[in-house]
This record gives sequence, structure tokens and C-alpha cells, in this order.
Amino acid sequence: MAAGLQVFGQPASTDVARVLTCLFEKNLEFELIRIDNFKKEHKLPEFIKLRDPTGQVTFKHGDKTIVDSRAICRYLCTEFPEDGNRTIYGTGSLERASIEQWLQAEAQSFDAPSSELVFHLAFAPQLNMAPDEARIVENEKKLQQMLTVYNEILAKNRFLAGDEFTLADLSHLPNSHYIVSSPRGKKLFTSKKHVARWYDAISSRQSWKQVVKMQSEHPGSFE
Repeated sequence: MAAGLQVFGQPASTDVARVLTCLFEKNLEFELIRIDNFKKEHKLPEFIKLRDPTGQVTFKHGDKTIVDSRAICRYLCTEFPEDGNRTIYGTGSLERASIEQWLQAEAQSFDAPSSELVFHLAFAPQLNMAPDEARIVENEKKLQQMLTVYNEILAKNRFLAGDEFTLADLSHLPNSHYIVSSPRGKKLFTSKKHVARWYDAISSRQSWKQVVKMQSEHPGSFE
């Protein structure tokens, strides 16, 4: 039984959204403590003991504090293997290795260009900032290259690491969601048949719908 799970941040944050989705998949109870990163409220004294060197609090369980969203998801799956979705982190060493390979690909190759597009296509307009067209074009090309590889894999598998939804897929949801929320970004996904089918499947999961609902009810920095 999970006890004392706390998430610090706003549901609008892609890192927080990743963790929330995993918590919902694992059907774990938790407390969300909203912190507005743009206003830097997370630097208030009561949070000092919980933060990493950048001052960003993410997750606390008892006396354990973890600040990387992917590490938090791994922790939840290994600490609570029998709760909720039991196959989300694989059921054997081979499956786990495949999931890890995709988690690394997402963190090392997908995250950087997709994060740039999230900022310029989704966040910048809401912050009254002019999108940087050159940066958008540059990162569209990088993401297209990644999605071409994904499309080839997804032509053979329902999901990235096989025929079951896993952390490999979940980790892609937050950035992808913001990208497809813009007509320009959506084309990157809909132009590839198998990627489009995959994104429709993972974004339709109840766990993700709960996070999107939280984002719309508590937009955080954009309120």
C-alpha cells in the first residue's frame, strides 16, 4: 500500500504530467502540491529541504526525494509492482531491457527537439512571446527524423516496446500532447500512419485523460 506520495509542481509541466500519468496507471494515492515555476514560488523556505540544486521539487516519498520524472516513474513501478498496471515496466528482463532502450531514446533524442516545439508552439503564444521560426523549423526536422524511425517500428508493433502499453509509450505523452495541440505540430504525427495510430491509442488511455483534465482545471502558470 502506497503512503505519503507527494508530487510538487503544476499539471501543466511536462515532467509533472509524466509522473501523474504513471501514478494513475499504477492506481496509487498521492498528494499534489501545486508550485508555479514561473513565479518561482518553489524557492520559499518550506521547500528548501526538498529541492535539488536547481531548486525544482518534483517527488517525495517518506524521506526519499527524486527530481527526475523518468526516474520517478521507474521508482514507482519497482517500489509498487503489484499495484495498478503490473506490466507497464515489463514482466521480465528482456521486456525491461526493451522498455529501457526506448526510455533512453525518448530522453536523449526525442525530448530535446520536442521540448523546443512544445515551448514555441504551445507555451510561447500563451506567454505573449513571439515563436522563433528558425528554431521551430530546425526542431521539426529533428523530430520528423525520430518519428520516421518510430513509424517503422510501429508498423510491426502496437506500441514501442511490443504489444503492451509501457513506460516507453507513457514517457512520450506530455510533450506529444502539447505538440499536437497546434495544427502545425499535429501534422508531424498525423502524416505518419503508424505514429498517428499509436498516438491515438496512448492519448486515449484513462490515466492520460485524467491528467489532461487536471491541466484544464488547474492550468497553473497560465491562470
